[in-house]
Amino acid sequence: MKPNYNMKRMPNFSKKNVLGRLLKMLFSKYSRKIIVVLICLGITSISSVSGSFFLAYVIDDVINPALNGNGFNETVYLFSGLIPTPLTAGNALLIYLLIMLGIYLISLTSSLIFNQLMAIITQSFLNDVRQEMFRKMEKLPIKYFDRNLRGDIMSTYTNDVDALRQLVSQTLPQLLSTSITVVTVFTLMLFRSIWLALVVIIAVSIIFLVTKKIGGGSAKYFMKQQKSIARLEGFVEEMMNGQKVVKVFCHEEKSIEELKDINNQLFEDAFTANKYANILAPIIHNIGNILYVLVAVLGVTLSLNKVPNLTITGFEATLAIGSAISFLNLSRQFANSFNQVSQQINSVVMALAGANRIFSLIDEKPETDEGYVELVNVNISGDGKMIETDEHTGHWAWKHPHGTGEITYTELKGDIQLVDVDFGYTEDKLVLHDVSVYANPGQKIALVGSTGAGKTTITNLINRFYDLADGKVRYDGININKIKKDDLRRSIGIVLQDTSLFTGTVKDNIKYGRLDASDEDVYKAAKIANAYDFITRLPQGFDTMLTNDGANLSQGQRQLLSIARAAIADAPVLILDEATSSIDTRTEKLVQDGMDKLMEGRTVFVIAHRLSTIQNADCIMVLEHGRIIEKGNHESLIEKKGTYYQLYTGAFELE
Repeated sequence: MKPNYNMKRMPNFSKKNVLGRLLKMLFSKYSRKIIVVLICLGITSISSVSGSFFLAYVIDDVINPALNGNGFNETVYLFSGLIPTPLTAGNALLIYLLIMLGIYLISLTSSLIFNQLMAIITQSFLNDVRQEMFRKMEKLPIKYFDRNLRGDIMSTYTNDVDALRQLVSQTLPQLLSTSITVVTVFTLMLFRSIWLALVVIIAVSIIFLVTKKIGGGSAKYFMKQQKSIARLEGFVEEMMNGQKVVKVFCHEEKSIEELKDINNQLFEDAFTANKYANILAPIIHNIGNILYVLVAVLGVTLSLNKVPNLTITGFEATLAIGSAISFLNLSRQFANSFNQVSQQINSVVMALAGANRIFSLIDEKPETDEGYVELVNVNISGDGKMIETDEHTGHWAWKHPHGTGEITYTELKGDIQLVDVDFGYTEDKLVLHDVSVYANPGQKIALVGSTGAGKTTITNLINRFYDLADGKVRYDGININKIKKDDLRRSIGIVLQDTSLFTGTVKDNIKYGRLDASDEDVYKAAKIANAYDFITRLPQGFDTMLTNDGANLSQGQRQLLSIARAAIADAPVLILDEATSSIDTRTEKLVQDGMDKLMEGRTVFVIAHRLSTIQNADCIMVLEHGRIIEKGNHESLIEKKGTYYQLYTGAFELE
């Protein structure tokens, strides 16, 4: 059966004002820099069209009169009042060129400032987005990661953030610059000729219709492309993690076929999206070329036939040649601006689709914590009174504030009770039915049963990774719903079947159990787990770097480090979820002594398929289909000759 790679995190794109939210985020923190950027953009955009504006004066005031033998048209020259007379045509031309040079130098300076500021704004903004996503991800409940592929989540940090970078660093500035250019150019057009401007308006209307039709199709498929990329990354990430399993079961060809289906879907979405995008730009470009020809023909016709020229300032005798040539350049810039906008549509759509997925992650409902009871260090006086302290004393207590203002302290002993618990990962299907477990301080409780019987679920409820459907869980007599989740989990050490080692030294990975631990604490924990000897034989001992989840260690060594991590946490309650399942028999014997030391004086929950490891448990509970069907110590359960007896004697196996 093919895995399901449907995107579950993608909300309805059309219902969210993603662009508005992005702009709000940008302006909320970088408003001053953005204002400077806008000013620089305005200067750069206006300067870019000033050349066409001054070209008319150069032609009409200097070049055309000189060609006609009329000399310099000093009455038309804009700056004649500022220049000492006599003024020759050559000097006037030089002055115009110097003015244009000055404008372009100002434009260059503004452009440099703009580019530097945009680099700062973009990278700072993306840094903020990544941190915000990670902060939010760390606050999400476990169930979020149960229902979302890790590759899909990673795609949000890579592809979606990169699409956002393209939008912030290039697309938005380009659109702003183009908007300023369009307004400026069109205004200058009205100063040159309203008749020619009407032709431009007709062309722009056609461009809008084409963009709406073709750009809409492009947007639709670019959104699908982003989703398909995430599906592909999710599949590849899953195959990489399970590569050994793939090879063991000769699943290579099947995996290739599955990838082919997902990759083909990405190809179809990307091909269709780019097909629309690649059609749009040439169409708009050619509309611009047609516009250029029409303006040239109409301009020459108006000029040769001495048709009165209407401008925003009123009627002129006729359209001057310089004005016509200037208008041609303006129309070219006008059409090019719309062409540039059409080329940015794809980036806008991809970025908004990516931003939508980013906001989907950020807007996920975080893990709620209504607890108010805290775990604190205490000193216990001779009369048994508990005094709160900031020092690590080895004595813990629950600090319980009451509505009356009174604060009471309850010693942390490790008394855990599950009373009439019902639970289901989904509302319509319970996996635990009326389960009651009583663990007195220092007791070792073993949970036995087939896969899916509910053993790990019980430990998940003790850690409050999930909330109950019904029933109660009490910790030292306190309902765990009243205990802050961080404090609850700090009081519980856990060793999982699947070890997780992080990039860093061996010492760092052991300290993960208690970050303020000293080196001596690390060595002591390693000795308890019987990991000290193999660690000292590593190339750099405790300073040996681990990468790729500790791939340079054996499975047994990785598990020993996980046990050492639990030992350094020094928690009064310990959960061992198949903690020795990945350790060979010889290594298990080495570990067992350390495990016994680790369990001394602690309340321990053990999940094990190797029944030989739980014979000394104070209470063994046999689960089946989410119900406890037997409970007692090893001897009493053997005497009953029930399910446990049959499991122990091999009459049937855990399945």
